[in-house]
Amino acid sequence: MKIIYLHQYFNTPSMEGGTRSYEIARRLVAKGHEVDMITTDRSSKKLSEAAWRVSHVDGITVHWYSLPYANEMNFFSRVKAFIAFAIAATRRSQSINADLVIATSTPLTIAIPGLLKHWKAKIPMVFEVRDLWPELPIAIGAIKNPILKFFTRQLERIAYHNSEAVIALSPGMRDGVVSTGYASNRVCVIPNACDNSAFEANESEISAFRNKREWLGNRRLVLYAGTLGEINGVGYLVNIAQHLHAIDPEIRILIVGQGKEREKIIAEANVAGVLNKNLFVENYLPKNEMPILFGAADISTSLFVDLPQMRANSANKFFDTLAAARPILINYGGWQADLIQEYNAGLITWNLSHEEAAQHIFKHINDDQWIQAAAKSSKRMSIELFDRDMLANKFEEVLQLAVKSDGEKVARLDE
Repeated sequence: MKIIYLHQYFNTPSMEGGTRSYEIARRLVAKGHEVDMITTDRSSKKLSEAAWRVSHVDGITVHWYSLPYANEMNFFSRVKAFIAFAIAATRRSQSINADLVIATSTPLTIAIPGLLKHWKAKIPMVFEVRDLWPELPIAIGAIKNPILKFFTRQLERIAYHNSEAVIALSPGMRDGVVSTGYASNRVCVIPNACDNSAFEANESEISAFRNKREWLGNRRLVLYAGTLGEINGVGYLVNIAQHLHAIDPEIRILIVGQGKEREKIIAEANVAGVLNKNLFVENYLPKNEMPILFGAADISTSLFVDLPQMRANSANKFFDTLAAARPILINYGGWQADLIQEYNAGLITWNLSHEEAAQHIFKHINDDQWIQAAAKSSKRMSIELFDRDMLANKFEEVLQLAVKSDGEKVARLDE
């Protein structure tokens, strides 16, 4: 099967950010499929004259479009980048023969080149929903214009209803797709996954990581590793650090990441008197260096502002924590909170005050028996529910059914 895979933010393990599309694509190649990945080179400072370059990554043919992009960009600049890539990706995909096109959001504009390839070449499209757009940007106030709201909602419906199958990254996202009138038996839930073998960090490397930081050493560590955007609400940890400093000043919090809120978080931590005392901020690391980082943590966190739309998230940091066999802390409700409770794999501080959350962390992070049991449960969850190979096989089954025009069977893969 020849596949066009549209993903604006494709990353390899040597790059910063999630590698879901890379991990799936390389497994598809290993199974004998041909994959052309159409994506952006965000490292460039400006659009170059030679906008496209092609490389071959583990059997994947990657088409890189030179287009600057960063989480720190304002909304208007980001929309311009979305539209520019949609136009460029449309032209590129039309020049490639394929049996199937996959479009993976966000942004929602990725559906445009997918739809146009689907219509012109008369090949099936599979749409992957990583976040519920436009519901999420509308909820946080990023999209306010009524005309833009109407346009994005129409694009969402057109994308779903022209797809042979839809892959949703969580049960909540599946419900969001179905709420548009799309057939539930054509939606398959395939969440983000755990790279279990890759996250088996060497103990000597973990010790070296800790010892390299004089402020850390053998002290207890709470970790956040991920994007520092408005929706992530990582300033939450500044408040936690204040209360933890009063309870046990030896507990350390490490924030690792880049994003629009980074400087604001640093400023707030400085004003609160916790910066470089019990709260530390470092730059984001490539995916292939993450196992050591997560291995050094006693508790790792996944954080979001408290919006109902965010409870359906499928953030990589959650699954990386499980793969690294570390207790997970989240500050929101939803399907992940239910799993943490079911498996006793961590802490849920949703609806707790900052002081109560800090007390909760203090109690558990100093309990070696709890740490070991929760870590074991995290690893069990990563193997039983979220193993990358298992979920990639399910992904391939959806594609096979879509090509056979048998998309109505995809929901059975969840059984």
